[in-house]
Amino acid sequence: MSMKKKATTEKKDEKGNSKKIKKEKVKKTTSKVKTSKPAKEHEVAEIEAPKEVVVKKSFQEYKDVINWKKWEAHNMNWLYIEVNAKDLLTELEAGVDNLDTCCRAVLDCMLEGDFFVVEPIQEDKVANELTVRYYCDNLSESRRKYSEVN
Repeated sequence: MSMKKKATTEKKDEKGNSKKIKKEKVKKTTSKVKTSKPAKEHEVAEIEAPKEVVVKKSFQEYKDVINWKKWEAHNMNWLYIEVNAKDLLTELEAGVDNLDTCCRAVLDCMLEGDFFVVEPIQEDKVANELTVRYYCDNLSESRRKYSEVN
């Protein structure tokens, strides 16, 4: 907020006559900002931060990444690749709890002849330790899925 105050001063012109000249002075005022009282030791200050929405990767996105890895290995003439669920989860979305989707994709990408390097003892096989060896020498669509064979 500002207030203007008019003041007059005398100034002599070229002929020596004095003239009254009006000057405007600006007086600045500041407003006080109220601050809250500091929190006591046992009180927790509530701070509202914008909540970030975490969008988890889908089952299909995990499958696409695994199949891309398999085809890359095939094109480099590798016999197999090993994929660990925890490593894949960390690679694609570190810090996000999406292990169930990751493990389901790892299992769904298994084809006939692929096997478990580390097979979790849980019936649904959802665990960080889940590690599968995918054979990449034959990625023919005629190969059956592991779930169809066993």
